[in-house]
Amino acid sequence: MRHVRAIAVFGIAVVALTGARGSHGGSCGGSSGSGSSSSSNHNSDNDSTSGGTSGGSLPGGSSSADKAVRDVTINECKFDPATKNLVARITVKNDGALDYDYSVTMKFKGDAGGTAIPATATKTAVAVASGASQSVELSTAYPGSGDGSEYTKCEVSRASRS
Repeated sequence: MRHVRAIAVFGIAVVALTGARGSHGGSCGGSSGSGSSSSSNHNSDNDSTSGGTSGGSLPGGSSSADKAVRDVTINECKFDPATKNLVARITVKNDGALDYDYSVTMKFKGDAGGTAIPATATKTAVAVASGASQSVELSTAYPGSGDGSEYTKCEVSRASRS
């Protein structure tokens, strides 16, 4: 009986130590819990691609990628009718002791069963000093022919720091 209790306590401890963490997501309409606010754009060049990627909810852990995802906050996610681009404004906050270069990939998508074609935008070499924040904009061409209203949210699908 003592053996069974020891295994049960160990199992609970493992679950408590490796509990799941949520992904960072935002609404393209700016109405999600992450809020919608304007932020300055310090680095407007981007490397973007269209098409689907895997990702979304990221499990807990201690890898550099998991830490990088937690450093990213989505400030705004929208369709820009002037440029016909899907745009995400993010802030990367480095609470670490070292300076890092971040790479972030955002996924723009619509409601389940909707007509939105998943699209991605990637920003590389976002330099953030220790204890500092950097706001940047990621954008990709709108793959549709409408007004962009089918895109209802965006999320960090990949992030890393080096």
